[in-house]
Amino acid sequence: MKTIIEPFRIKSVEPIYFTTKEERKAILEKACYNPFRIHAKDVLIDLLTDSGTSAMSSNQWAGIMQGDESYAGSESFFHFDNTIKQITGMPLVIPTHQGRAAEKIIFTILGGKGKYFISNTLFDTTRANIEFSGAEGIDLICEEGKHPTIPAPFKGNMDVEALKKVIKEKGPANIPMVIITVTNNSGGGQPVSMQNIKEVRQVCTENKIPLYIDACRFAENSYFIKLREEGYADKSVPEIALELFSYADGCTMSAKKDAFANIGGFLAMRDLDLAIRCRNLLIITEGFTTYGGLAGRDLEAIAIGLQEVMDENYLHYRIRSIEYLTNKLIAAGVPVMQPAGGHAVYIDAKEFLPDIPVDQYPGQALVGALYLEGGIRSVEIGSLMFGKYDETGKLIPAQMELVRLAIPRRVYTQSHIDYVSEVIIDVFNKRNTLKGLTIIEETPMLRHFTAKLKPVQ
Repeated sequence: MKTIIEPFRIKSVEPIYFTTKEERKAILEKACYNPFRIHAKDVLIDLLTDSGTSAMSSNQWAGIMQGDESYAGSESFFHFDNTIKQITGMPLVIPTHQGRAAEKIIFTILGGKGKYFISNTLFDTTRANIEFSGAEGIDLICEEGKHPTIPAPFKGNMDVEALKKVIKEKGPANIPMVIITVTNNSGGGQPVSMQNIKEVRQVCTENKIPLYIDACRFAENSYFIKLREEGYADKSVPEIALELFSYADGCTMSAKKDAFANIGGFLAMRDLDLAIRCRNLLIITEGFTTYGGLAGRDLEAIAIGLQEVMDENYLHYRIRSIEYLTNKLIAAGVPVMQPAGGHAVYIDAKEFLPDIPVDQYPGQALVGALYLEGGIRSVEIGSLMFGKYDETGKLIPAQMELVRLAIPRRVYTQSHIDYVSEVIIDVFNKRNTLKGLTIIEETPMLRHFTAKLKPVQ
């Protein structure tokens, strides 16, 4: 069948509030052209992020009612703990209130000046926590991943030869960790192959460097391996996931993605000494080791969601839904990341708006236009998010200028997505009228969350 049906029934609904274009113009100006500054009630279709925005299942809501809120030794923690051990094969599990808390703990302990963390591509909070420790993050995306509109099956892969070169230049003793993000969020939501993970594992073993997985979207990545990599078609998603984690020394995860939860995360690892250090810091900053900043009900919701996300009927629907929007945009000539990623559609803003220079943030200009035209909230993943300044104050641009439309899990129907495509195509057809932006206020780190901008005159 060609029609993709949702593998669920809708039991509860939430109203959407409609605004006029004139109202949105005033809202956008008041928000200083930053979607993070727009009130959620003023957004028609919210594709800012897929983090914490999923619709939980009836089983998850039932689990919330059964959550054990004991301060220490909660039964909900042991459900959470056993589920993660089963999925990852890692014996040491540390709950945190979300993914960046796990990152803060691990990078505080392992980071510091003169240290380097190497990744296929670090996302914003990961890089910020690395840099906050005094260390430096290095992205080594494969060559295919640098070309948004040219399809390749595993564009999220790490460049293994570049990895060897960087290790030789920096010295293994100065590299506390290599991190593989699955799927590669900053690189267009593209998957990483099992073969690439094996090759990176081999290099790490030879140089005695730990390998960690940023596992936010491990189930989506595992399903891509099943679909695209030789030898995995007959394996189940749990089997593929377990093999993927078997090559790693540890992982971090924001459970707000592939666990369908509205909050939560964890660290999992094999190194007992490191786990003890992490737990000590956890108690200081997050809470006791069996709740880690989470309510027992949240631990229950995560444990249930981690099992639900590996259902292949759901994953088929999820991946095909992203393809559906991607293919509609390709047919209209809109430059998008190809092939479709796992959790979002990424528009190539540099190609969409070729007349707007990177120092006028074409991605952010497009984000504003999508909101103005149709009330759609998206996010720039380009030089506003990842750009740096040289010693003269000149912008060092990001490798790509993308706009991400992250699709919350189990939230929007096909008609919502059809509407999104219509708005994007409408903006594309009048793209020559769009103007760039200039920053009028920013913070030294993670500026995209709070920056204020104005149109270039």
